Order: sequence, then C-alpha cells, then structure tokens
Amino acid sequence: MAFDYKKEYREFYLPPKTPGIVTVPAMNFLAVRGQGDPNEEGGAYKQALELLYAVAFTIKMSKLGQHRLEGYFDYVVPPLEGLWWQEGICGVDYTRKAESRWISLIRLPEFVTKEVFDWAIREAAEKKQRDFSKVEFFSWEEGLCVQCMHIGPYDDEPATVAAMEAFAAEQGYAFDFSQGRFHHEIYLSDARRTQPEMLKTVIRQPVRRI
Repeated sequence: MAFDYKKEYREFYLPPKTPGIVTVPAMNFLAVRGQGDPNEEGGAYKQALELLYAVAFTIKMSKLGQHRLEGYFDYVVPPLEGLWWQEGICGVDYTRKAESRWISLIRLPEFVTKEVFDWAIREAAEKKQRDFSKVEFFSWEEGLCVQCMHIGPYDDEPATVAAMEAFAAEQGYAFDFSQGRFHHEIYLSDARRTQPEMLKTVIRQPVRRI
C-alpha cells in the first residue's frame, strides 16, 4: 500500500477543529515563490501549482520509467501547502489578496535528495517542454506553532485564526511572525470539486513563549 503522509503523520495533517500547540520538524519541499491574488485566472499562483504538480508526479511516477531512484517507495503525493504574508502586515489581511506574497509547497518524501530533485526538474522540462527553473528544493523547519482544522470557505478563516490566537494566549504563547515564520495553510480538499462550506484546511500560525 502506498505510504500516505496524511495518515502516517496525523498530528500534522489531520488536527482537530480545536486549536493545539505542535512542534513541526524539518522537512523538504518542492516550492515556488510568487505574489498576487491566488484567485486570478491564469495568474502566477495557478501557474505555480502547475509547475509543482508536474515535478511532484515526475518523481512519483519514476517507478514506471527506466531511471530508478535510490530508496524509492510508493507514496501518495502529499497535499498542497502555502506560506502567506504581506509586506508591512503582521500575519495576513484577507481583504488585500492582490498584495499577497506566497510560497507554494508540496512535501517531498525522504528519498528525494537535491540530486533527485535536479533529475526531476530536467525530466519534467524535457517531457513537458516547459521551464521549471522557478521550482526550488526548499528545506524548512517550522518549529513551534498553534494549529487547527478549519472547515469552510477560505474567506472565513479570520474567525478560526482569532480563536487560535486566543487559545495560544491562554497557554502562554503569542504569534511570532519574525524572519522566516509565516501564516501556513495545508489544503486537504480540492477547491475545484468541493463546496466552499466543506473545504478542509489545516491552519498554522508560528508562536513563541511569552
């Protein structure tokens, strides 16, 4: 059976709807950086997702090709994730989407080294006849966070974030958007096929001890 990160690491991908404190270890990702409204049709965000998924599936489906990856195991491609911020704002202002800056991510399995990543970029570029130079090998240790499951439209997230902030304060923590720390979302639902009120999104906010 294919290894499913969502099921094997439930504490990171399937948290309860009530906030909790979690420490997230270092992981490697495919990443594309950009800015602008994620809802813009044909915009930079949509293009970034195309690039990410093309490389992610190049790695996953390598099992069918002649190039064997050392340590390969079959797995479910992990869900799309996003780090979000806006210049001059602590956290995220959901009303100012056009000013959004983001890093779109897909987690990499442990056998994917920088060398495997470089091979996948070359392979995807050759097969798709497309430039994949925007895709990065991104290593990141998120550290201490408050997180919970948000169910509903993305635009309703501020209420969930407010509840997370209140919980964190009760536990002796404060949001911490210092260098390299971001509002983080993990998208468990396909927004193209899911009613807005049923969308499942893991929300994480970085925290520090007060």
